[in-house]
Amino acid sequence: MFARTALQLALWLQVALGQSISKKGLLPFVPDSEGDLLFLLDSSGSVSYYEFSRIKEFIRDLLRPFTFGPSDVQTSIIHISTVPAMEFPFDRYLSTGAVQQAIRDMQQLMGDTNTGKALSYAKEKFFTDEAGARAEVPKVLVWVTDGFSTDDISQPMQLLKDMGVTVFIVSTGRGNYLELSAASSQPPETHLHFVDVDDLPIITKELRDAIIDVIRAKRLRAVDITSTSFRLMWPRLLSSDTGHYMVEFAPTDDPGRKLAKQVSGDHTGLLLSNLSPETTYEVVLIPESNVHYIAPQTTRVTTLEEEISPAQVLISESKPHSFRVSWSPTPDSVGSYQVLYGPLPGNSAKLLEVDGARNSTVLENLAPNTTYLVTVVALYKSGKEKALSAKACTQEESSKVRHLRFEDMGPNTLKASWDSADGSVLGYRVRCRRQTGPSSLFSVSPQIHSVLLTDLASGSTNQVCVRPVYKNQAGKRLCRVVHMQPVTAAQGYKPRWRA
Repeated sequence: MFARTALQLALWLQVALGQSISKKGLLPFVPDSEGDLLFLLDSSGSVSYYEFSRIKEFIRDLLRPFTFGPSDVQTSIIHISTVPAMEFPFDRYLSTGAVQQAIRDMQQLMGDTNTGKALSYAKEKFFTDEAGARAEVPKVLVWVTDGFSTDDISQPMQLLKDMGVTVFIVSTGRGNYLELSAASSQPPETHLHFVDVDDLPIITKELRDAIIDVIRAKRLRAVDITSTSFRLMWPRLLSSDTGHYMVEFAPTDDPGRKLAKQVSGDHTGLLLSNLSPETTYEVVLIPESNVHYIAPQTTRVTTLEEEISPAQVLISESKPHSFRVSWSPTPDSVGSYQVLYGPLPGNSAKLLEVDGARNSTVLENLAPNTTYLVTVVALYKSGKEKALSAKACTQEESSKVRHLRFEDMGPNTLKASWDSADGSVLGYRVRCRRQTGPSSLFSVSPQIHSVLLTDLASGSTNQVCVRPVYKNQAGKRLCRVVHMQPVTAAQGYKPRWRA
């Protein structure tokens, strides 16, 4: 415990020193960087005012060393809310001071966490000439999230990556590792960060350095590195009319295995696949121009270790008699998986066979309110095995409150009442999301089945949710929307409402 605390203190001391240097103007300047850097910022009601302010400060510190302008770095921000909104386009602020002030003045929108809509908005509107984006420079997306989204992100995120956008994700909540690692650029070890909102300064330099690697101007670079492939990216040096590129690559320890590929002059990238794991490749980009000489560019890229599965086992969709088991990755070298599961404590276990191409399965016919030990075993085609275990809990049956109702208690005040949920309830959590004003969260004992909701504005629409809490997990929530009728002269100050 002491060692962990000492490490945290050391990290915070390093961050504090770095911030003090920044305030004195001595933060290192970042030269030769040219790119469009878009922040996808969770501005919904699931983020508190404090968390939003900490995220703003994190973005300001991240951008502090960059030079902004049409030939340098440009930045923009999209708010994630019920409807995505642009804070400012790429070409609005062209100085560090202007960017810093714009972020400082930024206000939270609240609303729902519709991240998929924001990603589609980014693809259709932001990486375009109208939004000030530049066609010839690298594109970077930094998504800062609390790990929650109400709509699908996989398809719009993949479309952005297909456009050549490099995606970094910073999750300040628990999040779904499988979903977020699939959404980020590869490998997730350098593109995905899980960090508490108060510890964001610890990752600032690491994230900034990774972004710099992408937007370093006029150089050949590799992105989306895996155990058997990587994507080469380079600035636009030619066109289809002025020449073509030759790409030569070979392992550094075996130059005789050199291969070459030719691509058109209008390309700015190439995917190299069928490579060897844990191998360093020497790559040369040769622009063959029919107009003037352009010097070749070189880089070295090391592929990752061969994927070992399972490296992660996650439990989701827990119900009284079932839950889903997911794992990653799923390399081609695995022939099949065996999922063993049994209640704790106990000596009995059941076995389920799963095809090697799948990465999840649902375990059914389970006992409610029970802890299970789940072990996923990867059976490789070579004969070797790899196993990883996790604990999972089924929910209690009928883990939902019933009959949520409201009673007028005076000006702008309602009493929310509910019938108790089944099982050994430890308490209830009541959340009121107001149309105007801050949301509120109440925790009450299991004997209490009502709370007073105050400061509900006349004419507003508000959502009230009640969720029972059990020993192993929270139950299902019951929500109702309450519409406060506008006050009229005939009604006096008595609020009128309808659910």
